[in-house]
Amino acid sequence: MQRQNWLITGVSTGLGRAFAQAALTAGHTVVGTVRSEEDLRAFEGLKPGYARGRSILDVTDDHAVSDVITEVERGVGPLDVVIANAGYGLEGTFEETPLAEVRRQFEINVFGAVATLQAALPHMRRRRRGHLMAVTSMGGLMAVPGMSAYCGSKFALEGILEALGKEVAQFGIHVTAIEPGSFRTDWAGRSMTRAARTIDDYDELFDPIREARQKASGNQLGNPAKAGEAVVRIASVDQPPAHLVLGSDALRLVTTARTAVDEDIRAWETLSRTTDFDEGAQL
Repeated sequence: MQRQNWLITGVSTGLGRAFAQAALTAGHTVVGTVRSEEDLRAFEGLKPGYARGRSILDVTDDHAVSDVITEVERGVGPLDVVIANAGYGLEGTFEETPLAEVRRQFEINVFGAVATLQAALPHMRRRRRGHLMAVTSMGGLMAVPGMSAYCGSKFALEGILEALGKEVAQFGIHVTAIEPGSFRTDWAGRSMTRAARTIDDYDELFDPIREARQKASGNQLGNPAKAGEAVVRIASVDQPPAHLVLGSDALRLVTTARTAVDEDIRAWETLSRTTDFDEGAQL
């Protein structure tokens, strides 16, 4: 395997750390962003000389993200793979989730990822090669009650990535949405932000969902190390996927959700066709 230079945001814990560890094991150089000096030292200790930490306190700070990527391109070398991984989960029913928290969810999960990819893209475009990835979620292809803001942010990122991939294919640049299911990280534990419960009408639906997610935290089906190996694998192939679903639970839930969409389209196809002019341009 050809050695590559990677940049991954949010490598202190979770899937970001797993992706970085797998890439380091494969012999790649990994620049990982962290939010504290302690995390920086811990990350660089994984493989001295190959693990290069960079501090970014806020991935929504566009200038800080751009400055780091410019510095890495000059000081470490041309980036072959960039993964916008930093993000978090926000749990709460739509009606109970404060609008300020919804905005913050999109700021981190969508605009933080966009800032990272936009900063890396000009360098890759000039070289006519590279692989841009972002971690969305199975929640970017299906939705569950009590996660409207989170799923909304991931659906938005999915759309951005799909359009981006079609724009940059002409430059030899690949784009992949990484769509994990439930993995054994702290995402559903201390890393989850939970909106306060205020409306009793949702208790019957939502309380069991919240309780089940908390009970499963630490015992999820997905193995982060194997997710890291899967991501390293697609970074080495000539035609990587635009979508990489990770985990058998994600496969089952995404397939069910997409089947339901297809069924709606088929059931209402006749009505859909009634909204055309008799003549007009077809896209």
